[in-house]
Amino acid sequence: MSIKSGFVSIIGKPNVGKSTLMNALIGEKLSITTPKPQTTRRKVLGILSSEEYQIIFLDTPGILNPEYLLQERMLEYVFHSIKDSDIVLFLIDIASDHNGSKTFGDNTVSKILKDKESKKILLINKIDLSDQITVDLLIQKAESKKWFKKIIPISAIGGFNLQQVVDVILEHLPEHPKYYPDDQLSDDDERFFVSEIIREKIFELYREEIPYSAEVLIEEFKERGGAKDYIRAAIVVERDTQKAIILGAKGETIKKLGKIARQAIEKFLQREVYLELFVKIKEKWRSNEVMLKNFGYSKPDE
Repeated sequence: MSIKSGFVSIIGKPNVGKSTLMNALIGEKLSITTPKPQTTRRKVLGILSSEEYQIIFLDTPGILNPEYLLQERMLEYVFHSIKDSDIVLFLIDIASDHNGSKTFGDNTVSKILKDKESKKILLINKIDLSDQITVDLLIQKAESKKWFKKIIPISAIGGFNLQQVVDVILEHLPEHPKYYPDDQLSDDDERFFVSEIIREKIFELYREEIPYSAEVLIEEFKERGGAKDYIRAAIVVERDTQKAIILGAKGETIKKLGKIARQAIEKFLQREVYLELFVKIKEKWRSNEVMLKNFGYSKPDE
């Protein structure tokens, strides 16, 4: 029996539903999701396996025009993922860009989509928030550009047409032995997913600049036989005022953050944990090469 196996990058502008799509295709919540843009900062790998195939999805940060070094690194992850992939799924959010002008008119997007090397499939997401006439017009516009092997209207959150997405991927996936064991869902470890869950809750709980200025470092992660796992996590921010907001009056806000993060971590790990949070200040960490490397944001080829 021949096996198909390969890498599929999920790319698009911020907040188009890339992480929601990967989670839905995998059937597990691996990538954090929030209503705020730029939630995903790194490449997150998710694996969908069956007897006949293995699809390795790469969820990527949103395509944007970088304003500081961290965002430059995020965009590098996008280009690196495309280079490593057999297929590219390009998402567009029809609810916020109904005629495609904001997306297709973006220079970085155009550079990616004009690349002849990769097999590209356009997914028109959030069609449940649009109408058939608008969907048909966007399909016509996308077809005229001749960039895509296939165009599929979907609802990632509603699960509409996702089996068709898998079927089309399998049409173009090469024959190759599986890269990972069938029971493996990702190549990231529990520490990574715990830090991402805490960061997701920061996005949910805090407003404006706080989520974008915050990073989460797992400083201790101890599995203790007969007792709850012990997790000690540092929330890194750039200024004293941000630390004060994270903590809240008399530490009440960080307590709330700790509670909702702990519950989500326990659901993910399927076991009880003791979570300790504290706040560190690292000025301008988002634009500091050394600190970014220490936080795990190395250049993709390093």
